[in-house]
Amino acid sequence: MGLFSFLTQEIAIDLGTANTIIIHNDKIVVDEPSIVAIDMKSEKVVAVGEKARQMQGKTHSNLKTIRPLRDGVIADFNAAEQMIRGMIKMINSGNKLFSPALKMVVCIPSGSTEVELRAVRDSSEHAGGREVYMIYEPMAAAIGIGIDVEAPEGNMVVDIGGGTTEIAVISLGGIVTNKSIRIAGDELTNDIMEYMRHQHNIKIGERTAEEIKINVGAAISHLETPPDDFVVQGPNQMTALPIEVPVGYQEIAHCLDKTISKIETAVLSALEQTPPELYADIVNKGIWLAGGGALLRGLDKRLTDKIKIPFRIAEDPLRAVARGTGIALKNVDKFSFLIR
Repeated sequence: MGLFSFLTQEIAIDLGTANTIIIHNDKIVVDEPSIVAIDMKSEKVVAVGEKARQMQGKTHSNLKTIRPLRDGVIADFNAAEQMIRGMIKMINSGNKLFSPALKMVVCIPSGSTEVELRAVRDSSEHAGGREVYMIYEPMAAAIGIGIDVEAPEGNMVVDIGGGTTEIAVISLGGIVTNKSIRIAGDELTNDIMEYMRHQHNIKIGERTAEEIKINVGAAISHLETPPDDFVVQGPNQMTALPIEVPVGYQEIAHCLDKTISKIETAVLSALEQTPPELYADIVNKGIWLAGGGALLRGLDKRLTDKIKIPFRIAEDPLRAVARGTGIALKNVDKFSFLIR
């Protein structure tokens, strides 16, 4: 057993549409964009993570960047496996002799079908996982926020990731009501691309739209501490000549309005299905926001005003799910809600 435990490595993976985070020994050892660059001729992986992201939108015909996850689930099985493998290699970069057997906990969207579950399990096993456990994202987010998920009281978590928004009411170590919608960060990025094209006649790529969202993204059009305008450079659609357009947060709040309304509707629909006793707990405690989408300026205020229940942003919302997955890894025997 001594030798086997020496050869076994325990890792927790938050396999996200936008970013993948790996935790080993309670530390975040990998935090990279979920993207791989593949050489089309040899089908070999050229780069993984940040290096591949820098190539995005700048490749030639022999090189292709792939985001293996779409809407929170694996869309390209082969690329996903290569990506997980590449990221695990980043942890063991010093160790060339052997690759240890892996015991891993991977988190998945709460709306995953059997087929999608199997895709995650197979990818993880092919990448070297000997024991693979899975945990639903809102559950992992709740644990990461510091909620006692096994207590007999209702807690509600809204996790806005890259591909999916996960809304769940958790009590007694289980998910009582959940709603998983495929509207999240990617959808907001697409809204910005469309808006810039229609409104300013400027063509921008996914990376630039993401930068606009980070720098001036907002959910309400009146912020107490507004960010500075962000200057976008790109080709004019009509003339192909270069133009510069300053973009303010109010414009972006206006262009993201429709998509954020869909998230509000989903939260209300999850509340409608919540049993009254748990509903009372949620009203008293408030609703937690996690995931990258929680960083959108003014989102908590907008949701609080609309739904009349206080919304709170988790500390370091981007990594709440990863932290929870890491805690689940240490309590594999104790947490009955993990999926084998």
